[in-house]
Amino acid sequence: MKNLFILFSIVLLVTSCKSNKPAEEIKNTETGNVITLTDAQMSNAHIETGSVEQKQIASLLKVNGRIDVPPQNMVSVSVPLGGYLKSTNLLPGLHVSKNEVIAVVEDNQYIQLQQDYLTAKAQLSLNENEYNRQKDLNASKASSDKVFQQAQSAYETQKILIKSLEEKLKLIRINPNNLSVNNISKSINVYSPIDGFVTKVNVNVGKYVTPGDVLFELVNPSDIHLNLKVFEKDLDKLFLEQHVVSYTNSNPDKKYPGDIILISKDVSPDGIIEVHCHFDNYDKNLIPGMYMNAEIELKNQMHHVLPDEAFVRFEGKEYYFENTGKNKFEMHEVEIGKSENGFTEIISEKNLTGKTIVTKGAYTLLMSLKNKEEE
Repeated sequence: MKNLFILFSIVLLVTSCKSNKPAEEIKNTETGNVITLTDAQMSNAHIETGSVEQKQIASLLKVNGRIDVPPQNMVSVSVPLGGYLKSTNLLPGLHVSKNEVIAVVEDNQYIQLQQDYLTAKAQLSLNENEYNRQKDLNASKASSDKVFQQAQSAYETQKILIKSLEEKLKLIRINPNNLSVNNISKSINVYSPIDGFVTKVNVNVGKYVTPGDVLFELVNPSDIHLNLKVFEKDLDKLFLEQHVVSYTNSNPDKKYPGDIILISKDVSPDGIIEVHCHFDNYDKNLIPGMYMNAEIELKNQMHHVLPDEAFVRFEGKEYYFENTGKNKFEMHEVEIGKSENGFTEIISEKNLTGKTIVTKGAYTLLMSLKNKEEE
């Protein structure tokens, strides 16, 4: 009898302990993407909820293009008359100043041209004297009209010859007014027509160049611009003075702000339109021909948004949690768009009006849900 009483007491004690187990020790329950938390877990998770809002978020149109310069800022340097390249110190990338001597070319024809000019100039004096003499004789009828006209023609012809030789000398940058028998030279200087940088050197010392040969190519980068390629379907989103931010593949964190200055009216066969942009500030690291990525800021539009913390990323996809009941949450996949000022656009699922969404603590729910799935 005594042993029976002891056994009954033990059973009663065990039953009492089970019934008094704290509520917070009850395990979570979940089905698929649904999780239910206890009151204690809710308190510790610091979960906050809210609803979908509509806010203005600036859209970005991502395009690409290349650094370009207008034709007047790109110069091909050649010589009007052929000759042998005597000297040059140019290398690609070297800076040159306007009117700086960038090469020296020599040839016998330069000597001949100067000789012809000085000879013609000397002959002009003789022709002028003869013309004046025949003019006086003809006025007194001491000379025939024919002789006077011949003297006049010779004088005018010589002036034409001298003028043409002067222009040829100016073409090779020799000043006719400073030319004399004492300073005839076999070489001429080649001067830089612009301030800029050398992009190409096509000749070497000792090479004979003709008037059609391009010795050097120079570029003035002060007016460089960004030539972007935009699809025809996006044309209606663009306007002049629209803000653009560009960057290179090698250094995407370095941003180059600018604005649209010209939108082409010509569409290529593959549906591409050229859009020209000016940089706010010139950077010497930007070189013509360089490939650039760009983001064009479109006009602000209203979008369905949630706070950034409402979204969680798992296995390469984005999710949010909906509060479907007391301490009960269901995870949904979602496609998100651009973010601005702490809010992110919802793209794929916009029918969230009236639903209660977790705006803080979503990662805590994700960890709880996935940990339970592994148990």
